[in-house]
Amino acid sequence: MSLPCGKDFRPPWPLTSGHIQTMLSSSGVRRLLLPRTARAVQEGAEPVMVDGGGGVRLTGAFTAQKVRPQPRGLAVLFHGWEGSVDSTYVLQTGSRLLADGWDVFRLNFRDHGDSHDLNEALFHSCRLDEVVHALGEIAARWPARPLALAGFSLGGNFALRVALHTSRVGIPLSYALAVCPIIDPTEGLFSLEESAPWFYQAYFMHKWRHSLLAKQKAFPQHRYFEMSELKQDLRGLTESLVRRHTDFNSLQQYLDGYSVAGDALRAMQIPATILTARDDPVIPVGAFEQLRLPPNVELDIAEYGGHCGFIRGRDMTSFTDDYIAARFNAVADGTQGR
Repeated sequence: MSLPCGKDFRPPWPLTSGHIQTMLSSSGVRRLLLPRTARAVQEGAEPVMVDGGGGVRLTGAFTAQKVRPQPRGLAVLFHGWEGSVDSTYVLQTGSRLLADGWDVFRLNFRDHGDSHDLNEALFHSCRLDEVVHALGEIAARWPARPLALAGFSLGGNFALRVALHTSRVGIPLSYALAVCPIIDPTEGLFSLEESAPWFYQAYFMHKWRHSLLAKQKAFPQHRYFEMSELKQDLRGLTESLVRRHTDFNSLQQYLDGYSVAGDALRAMQIPATILTARDDPVIPVGAFEQLRLPPNVELDIAEYGGHCGFIRGRDMTSFTDDYIAARFNAVADGTQGR
């Protein structure tokens, strides 16, 4: 049986608009309209604290499947920037995989999902080591195999970078899938500023400022930013973050630190898939088209879908649920690539 591909996603009007797809993807309206089955992964979920190494603590949630005598494997899910384990797209995908017999672990990055009080240092996108370390602990604590990983947006970027490191550190990751990942952070940041409609930057900046204020409240003895800095635009506040809270010498060096553009993924040792949409208004498709990938990394560019949307219709469910489940199941059943 062939696997679903991006070209198979043909939504009805007006869901052919990348902007509508993107705006609906994280909207409260979508959450209200979703069927109850899309939240099944929350039922019986076990809150978990995970060791990120060096005293870092990350939070997450583990849900054991109940439809098979033995789990099909362990699926780990990464949310996007300022998302959480309870983001709509994470719940939908997790619930779909749970129904197919996967145990599911949803991981919060540092300072996401109300975890601001756990670690004094701020989150930034180059904190890869703690995520790799956390995945290693997750793999050890829940030994169901295969171990498969999926991430969305910034979480997709993390998933690809984690997958590059797992063989080096002995984590038995079998497969990674990234939905609309950030490829070239420089291009993504500039597109939000220069070409994307103003409300995308406003949305992300509102969520980021709220997160930073929550961090300040959790550690009142530590001044993370001046109020004048919090009023800056995306580029200005990111530059302040780099200057105050990283060891990078410049904004560009920081952005390069989590880029997977060009031939950065040529060293990938495991099978991986990148799914994006040509009409994504947040992550420009050009960065994907310029990737130089090894044969084991699949690039799938759909015509429609927006940024992490791929919403099929009035029920607000996503094509990505079946897309991810089909590929994970193929890994578990040994039919991947057939």
